[in-house]
Amino acid sequence: MIHLPNRRQVLALAAAALLPPATAKAAATRIAAIDWGMLETLLALGVEPVAATELIQFRKIAVEPAVPQSVTDAGLRGAPSYELLRIIAPDLIVISNFYEYQRPMLERIAPVFAQPVYEAGVPPYALAEAATLALGEKLGRQAEAKRCVDEASAEIARLRATLPPSSGQPVFVISLGDSRHFRAFGRDAMFGDVLSRLGIENAWADETSYSAAAPVGLEALARVPEASILIVSPLPADVGRALPTNALWNALPAVRQNRVAVLEPINHFGCLPSARRFARLATAALAGHAS
Repeated sequence: MIHLPNRRQVLALAAAALLPPATAKAAATRIAAIDWGMLETLLALGVEPVAATELIQFRKIAVEPAVPQSVTDAGLRGAPSYELLRIIAPDLIVISNFYEYQRPMLERIAPVFAQPVYEAGVPPYALAEAATLALGEKLGRQAEAKRCVDEASAEIARLRATLPPSSGQPVFVISLGDSRHFRAFGRDAMFGDVLSRLGIENAWADETSYSAAAPVGLEALARVPEASILIVSPLPADVGRALPTNALWNALPAVRQNRVAVLEPINHFGCLPSARRFARLATAALAGHAS
């Protein structure tokens, strides 16, 4: 009689196939990352986690740093596979304050390290710096963490210096969920915080909560007619098709005067690597408008 493997055995086999060889991992702390911001920070510190969440989406939306194919996908950020994590048996699980509700379950698997990065109404860049340094301290990578902080600050300062004076006009940074509404990234978004560090006025002056305002109508973009618009990808396919024929969109001064740019995808809730990526993409787009 042939006995088929049960679900637990299948998961164990899958996890074993994806893990690095025992000789390569023995000396290092085995880390699982639930939060994307912590994942990108680990990678920036030169630490390859054994597992992380939603890796297909991370590679599409966060893009960088690159995640090695050897990292096991542990499921959804909001609902990771606890069973798979038990099989992988990490020494440490890193989360952010977004996932504190998971702590009781995760602590049954391994110690949990958490750092806040996004808090309603608080610009997050300094929190991301603190999280980077704290994670470096936890992992014995203080020098790497300090280098990450210093390099991010230096790159943003360098990019600020490259912007022409005419780029000083205000800028909306938005995402589009449909062809009639947008979300604006305010001062408690990484994008909004980096804008100010680039010396650019954020055209969205209203309060936001956890990075972006609730969806509002496109007409709100006309409140600051001199502002440029940066759209953070990805755009839903139907939005890309509908915008060119949307009368309200085409009536916006920024659209009429070709002051709109679509940026490549960036992690909305990232840490310093996302801040640097946004700074590079935004600076290139705004310099193009000014030329």
